[in-house]
Amino acid sequence: MITDDARQPERLRHAASWLINQASAHSHRLVADRFAAAGARGYHYRLLATLEEYGPASQADLGRRAAIDRSDVVAALNQMAGKKLVERAPDPADRRRNIITLTPAGRRHLRELDRVLDGIQDELLAPLSPPERAQLTEMLTRVTDHHARSRP
Repeated sequence: MITDDARQPERLRHAASWLINQASAHSHRLVADRFAAAGARGYHYRLLATLEEYGPASQADLGRRAAIDRSDVVAALNQMAGKKLVERAPDPADRRRNIITLTPAGRRHLRELDRVLDGIQDELLAPLSPPERAQLTEMLTRVTDHHARSRP
């Protein structure tokens, strides 16, 4: 329940940018908390999902596909390699770089994180019906795709 003290000014309640920011902050907290309880971070999920979808990749390519900064990729991969979720091996074509491969344990962990993410979606979008959830997701996809294309 929102108290009168917790309400935002009316003009903010009608500003899409403000509302998206507020929903994003709540979503970020849910992801951080639920993934931490499952022994993971959001970066882990993004990297595992990218490896499953695109297959083995260099650290640099993996970071680009997952949209994660190089230094964060290395730290996350170190954590995941320590848990045997991914394997690093020198690239036979260029021994200066590593190829990252998803392990069977990594695939199982990704399935677990998929279930965690489903629960996060349910909690985040609880006030919406299934058709409303699909519509919101489609609209947000259009907005983010539009801005991703317009970046230099």
